[in-house]
Order: sequence, then C-alpha cells, then structure tokens
Amino acid sequence: MRSLRTAPAPVVKATSPPGPGSLTPAQRRLGRDWRLAALFLTPTAVLVGVLVLVPIVQSFITSTTERHGADSVFVGLDNYRALAGDRQFRTGVVNSFVFTAYAEVFKVVLGLAAALLLHRLRRGRALLTGLLLVPWVVPTVVTAFSWRSLLDPIFGSVNTLLTSSGIGPLLASLHLVDGWPAGWLSDPSLAMPSVILVNVWKGVPFFTVCFLAGLKAIPAEHYEAATIDGATPWQQFRHVTLPGLRHVITVTVTLSSIWTFNNFDLIWLLTQGGPGDVTAPYVLVAYSKAILQLQYGAGAAATLVMLPIIAGLVFVLVRLLRQDYGNRPPGWTGPARTAFGWGVTAVVTGLLFWASPEIFWRAAVVLGIILLIVAGIGRMIAALADRGGRRASTVVSRIAAGIALAGLLAFVLGPMYWIAVTAFKSETQVVMRDNDLWPAPWTLEQFGALFTNQQFGRWYLNTLMVSAASTTIALLCAALAGYALARLRFRGAQGFTVTVLLTYVMPGALLFIPLYQLLIETRLTDSLWSLVLTYPTFTLPFATWLLTGYFASIPVDLEEAALVDGSTRVQAFRRVVLPLAKPGLLAVALFTLTNAWNEFLFAFVFITKDEYKTLPVGMQSMIAGDVVPQGQLAAASLLVSIPVVVMYAFGQRFLTEGLTAGAVKG
Repeated sequence: MRSLRTAPAPVVKATSPPGPGSLTPAQRRLGRDWRLAALFLTPTAVLVGVLVLVPIVQSFITSTTERHGADSVFVGLDNYRALAGDRQFRTGVVNSFVFTAYAEVFKVVLGLAAALLLHRLRRGRALLTGLLLVPWVVPTVVTAFSWRSLLDPIFGSVNTLLTSSGIGPLLASLHLVDGWPAGWLSDPSLAMPSVILVNVWKGVPFFTVCFLAGLKAIPAEHYEAATIDGATPWQQFRHVTLPGLRHVITVTVTLSSIWTFNNFDLIWLLTQGGPGDVTAPYVLVAYSKAILQLQYGAGAAATLVMLPIIAGLVFVLVRLLRQDYGNRPPGWTGPARTAFGWGVTAVVTGLLFWASPEIFWRAAVVLGIILLIVAGIGRMIAALADRGGRRASTVVSRIAAGIALAGLLAFVLGPMYWIAVTAFKSETQVVMRDNDLWPAPWTLEQFGALFTNQQFGRWYLNTLMVSAASTTIALLCAALAGYALARLRFRGAQGFTVTVLLTYVMPGALLFIPLYQLLIETRLTDSLWSLVLTYPTFTLPFATWLLTGYFASIPVDLEEAALVDGSTRVQAFRRVVLPLAKPGLLAVALFTLTNAWNEFLFAFVFITKDEYKTLPVGMQSMIAGDVVPQGQLAAASLLVSIPVVVMYAFGQRFLTEGLTAGAVKG
C-alpha cells in the first residue's frame, strides 16, 4: 500500500491584499505575490510536469501504437477495441473491483471499531496505537512473506491452530471452505478471500489512525448534550459520532479505494495472480502485456481504460471535500445525500453478488458475525445501565473492550511475532517445524546465512540511499510549494492546487509504463537514479498536499508580526513558519521515507541487476520457484522492519499532530 493519503484543511491566505493603487500592473494581472509564488512553485511544477503529466500524455500516445520488431506502428484505437474481447483483461477488472470493495468494507468496520476502543482508553492509548501501526509501516514484501508462510496448507500455523481448536473442521462443515486442511492461496475459491484478508490486515491501522484523529476533533459538548437529552450509546454513535466522522470517512475510503483498486505488489508477492487468474488484477495484466510481452501500446491501453473510474472517484472526492468545507452544491441536502449513498450501496452490492456469489456469502457471514457480537455487547451494557446497574455496565464494558482489544492485537501482531521467532531459529528447526512458537535454542544462524548467501547488505544500502534522497527532494520542494499555496496570493493558485490533488491520487499503475520507456530512452534503467528520479511521482504530491493544510493551520498573526518587524516574506517563512511546522514536516518525512523504503512496483520494473536492487525486490528474488528460504527471509524481514518501526515509535506524537492539524481537520 502507498502512503497515508488524506486531505488538508481549507487554504487560508495570510493577509488581505493592499489597495489597487499600490499594486503594479503585473501584480494586478498575476496576483500580489506572483514573483515569490513562481520561485517557490517552480521545483514542484517541473517535477510534477516531467514525471507525471508528460508521462500520462506519452502513455496516451503509446496506447495508439503497436510494436512490430523495433518499430512502433500507429494503430489508432485498436488496442482499446481489443480489450473488449480480452477475457484476461475483463477478469482482471472484475478481480480489482471485488478485491477493493470487500477490503474497504472490512477496513472501515474494523478500523472504526479499533478507533472507538482506543479513543475511550485513558491509559496506554499511545502504546496500543503504536502497536497497531506495525502492519501498516512494515514493507509489503514482509507482509506477503509472513502471510504466505502462515497460510501454507501443510506447514502453516493458521491451519495448525484452526485444526487444534476445532474451528477448521467446523468451517469445512459449514461449507465456508472446500475441504480441510485448506489451501488458502492455492485453492481457487479461497485465494481471493485470503488476499483480501491480508490487505485488510495491512490497511486497518491506516483507517484506525485516521478515525482516531477524527474522533479527537469531535467536540465533547456534543456528547454531553446528547447524554442530557437521554440518547442511548447507539443513538450517540449514529447522530454524533458518524456525522462528526463524515469528512474523515469519505476522504479515507475514497483515497484508499483508489490505491487498493490499483494494487499490484501485495497480490504479486502473494499469488502472482494465481491460481490461474482468479486473483490477477488489471494492473498485473497491463504489466504482463507491456513488460513481459513488450507490447507497450496494449499495456498502456489497459491502464488508461481505467482512467474514467479513477477520475470518477477523484470527482466524488473533490465534491465531498467541497461539501465538508461549506461549499455544498444547491439541492445536495441531507435526504439527497442519503439517497445517493443508499443507491451506490445497492449498486455495489448487486455487482459484488454478480461477480462472486461464493465470496459474497462468505463475507456476509463474517461481517454479520462481527456486527452481531458488537450489537449483543452493546445491548447487554445498555440493559444493565437501564436497570440501574451503572457499575455493572461499566465493568462489562471494560471487560468487553479488553477482550476486543486483545483479539485485535493478536490479529495484528501474530504475523510479526512469527517473523521474529523464525528469524532466530536454526535451519533444522525451520525445516522440521520444531518448537514452532519459540526457538530452542536461539541462534543467529539465519542472519549469518543472509549476509553470506545474498547481497543483502548491498540491497540495504541501496534502499537507504534512495529513500533518503527521494525524501529530501520531496520535503524541500513540498515545503516551498505548500507554503505558496497556503499563504501567497497569485493567479492560478486554485488550478495548481487541483493539479496537485490529481497527481496526488494518480496511481503508479498509470505511470510505470511511460516512465519505463523514458528511462530506457535515457539509459537510466538498472541504476539507482531511475528510482531517485521517479519516486517523487508519489512522494512529492502527497507531501505538498499535506503541508498545504498544515501551513494553513498556523496562525497568520505570528507571520504578520514578523513582517511588521521588518522581516521579508522569505525570512518570515524560514524563521517563523518552518519552526512552527515541525510536526507537519516530521509527519511528511515519516510518510515519504516509509513509502520510498517499501516501494515495490517501480523498483521491480526498473531494476533487474542484483547490485542495484532495493530490499523489497531483493527479498522477492530470494524465492526461487518452490524453494523458499524461510529462515533467511524472516531475518531479512526483521532487519527491514525495525528501522521503520523505531522511527514511527519515536515520531508517533508528531504523526498524530500532523494528521490532526494538516489532514483530517475540516
């Protein structure tokens, strides 16, 4: 998954413009601060234009060609027409839709439940939030490896645990799985649900953090007023919590849907689209056509044909943001919005039932069980409270919350625990499955083999250099552009902001083909420069968007005071604004560094030589067919994850503050 993507607060300008008589003709035409805005925006404009806008245009041109030998021949719309009869592509589109819809439903339900539990805690909230962040911050390759091992039909701990508890045979008797032990990633009927499960595991922390920040922004007076009016906990949730989270939910779900729909790395690392093509998304089809078959035109068409869907989601996102900021279109009232929401829900539900009836009923059963448990606990607590048992209801509430948090933590940390203990086992223990849950004895054998048999040290250094360089570029350019968009007055500010939003949600699936062609032409493939130059396509727009909101949240009076004291605008920016924006800058640095550290698709496509591989691609190359060095991969996963987890542990306070002030404050 890519970065945490949310929307900033509305742009606030620093000062009211001076009178018309004090402006030069150029300032009247272009805006009071156009010179400084041009200076601040140029680096971002150049990078976004060269790395995003130009490649998209080039992709449109490429989609109208077909390769014949070394030459490309213009074929018009033939590539698009061919997609209509391409069974593999149609299957890929359906798979992407099914994968996205089910994953988003469960991420919202579990993320909201986790956020509500954490929000009510008085002690240990920071520690538990940090633990819940672990799946989100660890690289995708670590996620895929750990779950592939856990879901192994013979040696995996999931089947072993479910068999010993009796749950596995029960699932088989209820026909929720076809036979036992289950082949989670090899059974065509279970592969897609299993991939969805892993995506939910990795995505729930993202939703939890966003919802937790949104809950903090809801005034406590609203709940107090509802309590005085006699509202039940369910009524408070429905009429206070959900409306208060509307902005966060709509933005989070829309952006997450865009990136889940265009997911490539997690599915490739788990199943490579198999068995058959039951989990192959449309992005994998495009990759196969463009990179493996060298049919760039067909691959470009396969990605661009999805552009209307992405554009539709972006349109919905912008419309929802405008409503939350008070610019509600005429006629878009509460009933109209509710009717639209129910209509979309009905359409999506119908499409899901049509696309995959088996998955639909399985998901409905699991979701129904979760909701019944939550509703039952809520009714029990409410009944005790109605009978005057306030103390009893409080005790039951705390016990239920404790059990729920324990279950959530077990789900979240279980795969990471398995990685940690496997990394310290000997090769004999790994192969013979001795002491599965605890090394006996503890050994560093796997770490030694990792550095001896693989170029792991080189991959680590490559990743460190690329991540540091791309983060530095994104942070410097985004700080200048974000300040210009938040504070300066110039013509075209709104258009530039919209452009940043569009590039902000532009998935790598639309860019990897034209960028690959560009790198081939400039002979930059198989070099670290290919990654340093292309990573700003996803780090820079995000950083600019978040910092724009954060700069806008800083009181204008402080900057105006510096200007009155004789400081220039640049001096006020450097001496006043940047120090105050430290939480936002650190949050952006954390996000961009994590995304660069974890990135897989670009590194997988652009790098083929071992000496230039980054950690995610290098670890993937350690698996040769059916030969999986589990111990070495576990050791590599631990070494890859520790730096990111430590950074988030120390920067969690800045992460929350940066989110609250610059992202979900609406």
